[in-house]
Amino acid sequence: MKIAVTGASGLIGSALVPALRADGHEVLRLVRRTPRTADEHRWDPHHRQIGPAVLRDVDAVVNLAGTPIQPRPFTEAYRQALLTSRLDSTGTVSEALAAAVAAEPTRPRVLLSASAVGYYGDTGDRVTDEQAPPGEDFLARLCAQWEEATRPAADAGVRVATLRTGLVIDRGAMLVKVLGTVFRTGLGGRMGTGRQFWPWVSLADEIGAIRFLLTADDVSGPVNLTGPEPVRNAEFVRDLARAVHRPAVFPVPAVAIRLALGEFGRSSVLGGQRAVPARLQAAGYRFTHPDLPSALHAALRRR
Repeated sequence: MKIAVTGASGLIGSALVPALRADGHEVLRLVRRTPRTADEHRWDPHHRQIGPAVLRDVDAVVNLAGTPIQPRPFTEAYRQALLTSRLDSTGTVSEALAAAVAAEPTRPRVLLSASAVGYYGDTGDRVTDEQAPPGEDFLARLCAQWEEATRPAADAGVRVATLRTGLVIDRGAMLVKVLGTVFRTGLGGRMGTGRQFWPWVSLADEIGAIRFLLTADDVSGPVNLTGPEPVRNAEFVRDLARAVHRPAVFPVPAVAIRLALGEFGRSSVLGGQRAVPARLQAAGYRFTHPDLPSALHAALRRR
């Protein structure tokens, strides 16, 4: 397949591109700067601009672009950056794919477009599959608009799957870097009550699921990219503490998290989703890391 990737320099993209090439695919990277290599092609999602020939003969687009969501308060400027970066990038590739279909309607095409389990809001203890409705907080509304931005491609006949990803477990992931550093000082512990579910997925399975979905012709719509066994925060921090051989005895009070992180703290730290990969498993995907300890071991082992 000929596959275009946006966000190729991020955590997921930088692991995905070599994996796709190892599978024998031709990969194009869409970049905002001046291209430096033959596989790079410039685009300008902020102005909804991409060369008309760039996606004309591609079989698939994996859209991972967007301002990273960081553990910080959602100021108005930051909210706008998170939203517009996602709508601009997703709208640009969706419209370009629709134009490509119009020019060559017989070629099958697929768009795998990033989203997040934040789509569901805080679901408490309820097991959450892809049939669950959207939540009402900022991140849930952002994800709903993000997914809707794929509409031009879907309406043109492109197979579209929106990837509702959980907390990615890898040495380079912000969550693992921040918490790993805290735990190595011996200051880690559960956050708030510790009963909130934190849906996670290993980087290996994030990449594996994307590779799987590229050719899973009967799968479209939302797909939860999460491990099959979501865990509560207290279990997450316990397993992380074991992985770095440190105790987890200093809980962080909920009030401190709310004061420091605002809505992000309420929705993404003290809240969560008991999200399960129902559609992925029904389609036949087999996980490399089906449980959190194995994902953490793979992420934190010496390389």
